[in-house]
Amino acid sequence: MTLEDWNKVISIDQTGVFLGARTAIKYFTENDHQGNIINMSSVHQQIPWPTFASYAAAKGGVKLFTETIAMEYANKNIRVNSIGPGAINTPINAKKFADKVQYDKTVSLVPMDRIGKPEEVAAGAAWLASDQSSYVTGITLFIDGGMTLYPGFKNGEG
Repeated sequence: MTLEDWNKVISIDQTGVFLGARTAIKYFTENDHQGNIINMSSVHQQIPWPTFASYAAAKGGVKLFTETIAMEYANKNIRVNSIGPGAINTPINAKKFADKVQYDKTVSLVPMDRIGKPEEVAAGAAWLASDQSSYVTGITLFIDGGMTLYPGFKNGEG
């Protein structure tokens, strides 16, 4: 990987989260307003992904950034969480999922034996944004069909 490629991924996936959170926190604190920040992470904040080290590093950084600022601003009633999607049927995955071999290989990594829908991620975000989660801060809500459960062991192998 080139330094340019590394920097591009870090800039989008990690620095972008920082800039959004910084702007929200500034607004909340200047207006003495409680708030709620939801960052986008990935299952790859905890699942290594060979040949995608920059992405995994960026999402790992999002995890610790989310936890750190959640702790830092909890006493101001500013909640900070993240969502860690797994394999989701989005336009970014369309080419990969159009290939039956790649699709089946991806599904084999998901204990629920299917690809997730964008609406399922949106439902998680709606819950994190709602009063129903008013006592939740500093977590990553994995919406991943069980990908983070070490699916290689799902049939008792390993």
